[in-house]
Amino acid sequence: MLTLVLVVVATALLFEFINGFHDTANSIATVVATKVLSPAQAVMLAAGTNLIGAFWGTAVAQTIASGLVDTNVAAMTSQVILCALIGGIVWNLFTWWRGLPASSSHALIGGLCGAALAASHNNWHVLIWSQSAEKWTKNKGLLWKVLLPMVSSPVAGFLLGIAIMVMLWAIIAALARAGGPLGRLARPRWVNAFFNKAQLVSAAYMGFAHGTNDAQKTMGIIALALFGAQAAGALDQLPAWLAFLHPTGDSKHIDSWIIASCALVMAAGTAAGGWRIIKTMGHKMVKLHPIDGFAAETSSATILTLAAHYGMPVSTTHSISTAIMGVGFAKNPRQLKLTVIERIVWAWILTIPAAGAIAYGLLAGFQSMGWA
Repeated sequence: MLTLVLVVVATALLFEFINGFHDTANSIATVVATKVLSPAQAVMLAAGTNLIGAFWGTAVAQTIASGLVDTNVAAMTSQVILCALIGGIVWNLFTWWRGLPASSSHALIGGLCGAALAASHNNWHVLIWSQSAEKWTKNKGLLWKVLLPMVSSPVAGFLLGIAIMVMLWAIIAALARAGGPLGRLARPRWVNAFFNKAQLVSAAYMGFAHGTNDAQKTMGIIALALFGAQAAGALDQLPAWLAFLHPTGDSKHIDSWIIASCALVMAAGTAAGGWRIIKTMGHKMVKLHPIDGFAAETSSATILTLAAHYGMPVSTTHSISTAIMGVGFAKNPRQLKLTVIERIVWAWILTIPAAGAIAYGLLAGFQSMGWA
């Protein structure tokens, strides 16, 4: 039983590593595409800022641990969590192999929902659809924390990308009208030089925001697995060197060792890179310049930071993809490559049900063989 718990924790960290190199592309594609940083430099920047961001709060981790699945309907055993993780990992690797920037967040959530449904023998009440507390910011459940943000964050990314581009152009136009020394700052050479430097800041902001949201999802899964193992008695007789596995609080508390390990593993995964997706994100959708990259990264990072604050496990992929689309649309709607965008949208639509189906099938198979 203890061995299975350790396997679940190791698998969760493997998911976090894959999440790191899968979603690295999302956080650094623009800074690579604009040639502000080399791929190696961008990866190291993203790894460092991911690490810092992962320590910045645990609201998203708490949502994953206690806000999506009702553990009173079906116990979140190690087998259930393991199948949820494998469902997310398989879909992540498939979309990485195909070069599709699908959402690791939604792959994990889909896997968790699919495994929970199988564990409850198709009792849909195991999924928390909507549950309100005293304030709307504390609403939890799939409706408030997953489905609405899944729709609203891409729309917000698209619109904010357009808005920031328009604002930047307005500032440049105002400088040009001012003439004199200020007018010179509006020349393309000066604009490119400025945003070459400014994009370093926006890329760091993007990496930080990615860490605040994505690293926390695996923290929540590990916490959920350990609470389930403790309830099942699997942690009753731990050797001294594994005593840290005992949860020290309730489901609203994420232990420090979980935060640190997920942060470090995601940073390591980020350092491994994800060049297939970078090619799709940074080159195939729309041609980017430094000012475009700055606008896209700033838009996406702002959405991710706000979502993390409210405990919403939104997709880094969705926010940066649509921010890039918004920037491209603001420049020239005809520049957008609709065939590439169509492939990405289909990956978004399929992610939760595909990862859920994989996890459901795995657990159903284990149940038929008496392993769960």
